[in-house]
Amino acid sequence: MEGVFVDLKTLKKQESKRKISKGYMWAFFCAIFWGIWYLPGTVVWVLNPFDEMSSAIAKTSGDGISLVVTAVLITAFNALAVMLALMVWNGVLGKYGELVRTLKEFHPCSKWFFLASIFGGPMAILGSFIAMGFIGGSFAAVAGLLYPVVGSILAYYWYGEKISKRAAVGIAVIVLGGISIYGGGLFTELSSGNVPWIGYLGGLMAAAGWGIEGAIAGKGLDIAEPDAGLTLHFLGENIIWWIIIVPILALVGFPMYSFALQAFDPLTILILVFAGITFGFCYVTWYKSFPLIGVGRGQGIGNLYGLCAIIFLFLFFGDVPDWTIVIGGALCIAGSFVMFTEDASELETLRGE
Repeated sequence: MEGVFVDLKTLKKQESKRKISKGYMWAFFCAIFWGIWYLPGTVVWVLNPFDEMSSAIAKTSGDGISLVVTAVLITAFNALAVMLALMVWNGVLGKYGELVRTLKEFHPCSKWFFLASIFGGPMAILGSFIAMGFIGGSFAAVAGLLYPVVGSILAYYWYGEKISKRAAVGIAVIVLGGISIYGGGLFTELSSGNVPWIGYLGGLMAAAGWGIEGAIAGKGLDIAEPDAGLTLHFLGENIIWWIIIVPILALVGFPMYSFALQAFDPLTILILVFAGITFGFCYVTWYKSFPLIGVGRGQGIGNLYGLCAIIFLFLFFGDVPDWTIVIGGALCIAGSFVMFTEDASELETLRGE
């Protein structure tokens, strides 16, 4: 009996290690897809009709309102593209039945994903696009790097998710890296006396929104399958954009529908499809990591997206990072290494219940 007990204990330990490795792998892929997403996210601003829309609204309402309203339409199209990509993904996996079952279970399950869509869409993704429009893709990529702090604290106090000292140290080091990258650009602009505050507000919206969304999604994923739950998130987000916010902006006089119809340009559609695929799979991997390693660790490793985005923006657009970004990137890698080397026994149970 003792030999059987030892074997079961060994098998349990091996299964735990496999689960943790898989969770970290999903979170790392999330960082790569998220970083790539900033390429179409940056390019789409200079494509028809969004560049013309921004100029037209600026003539009557000013540059600030023009960029925010244009960001709303871009975010709405981004949500639509992600939704289509996820429907294809669920179809390939044969999960339409699971999707319908999850949708019907509103009170115990799907309400969490609709609630997450409010913080993930109108708050986080819109904030990130505002940061891109006012300051640029590189800044927007790192502006949300504080979101694991928000997500970890909420998950800890809300449903008792465990954060070991090593995981906390890793998250703290990654966040320090984000502050270095974020603060360097802000310090330069403060010195020049020209600070685009709305862009920085967009960055804070991204950090708070993604952190809150992660904690809420973690609660929903207790009883839901990640692919189905994520698709419901974007179903909710499309309802918010296309049935509530875009019609309201059209009613107050902004030319939302005329410019939306012009978006069906081959190059614009291609870029939106690229954005939908990269952001869709970024979210797929993000949600899959939460049940395996927890919200805090999933967000901490996913935070490497800031470094990935800087690298991709440099390779494709020649955006040369300054020294604060290099130091910040090194800290992000160091923090991730600290988390990767966490003892597997710390993760046998994710909740302190």
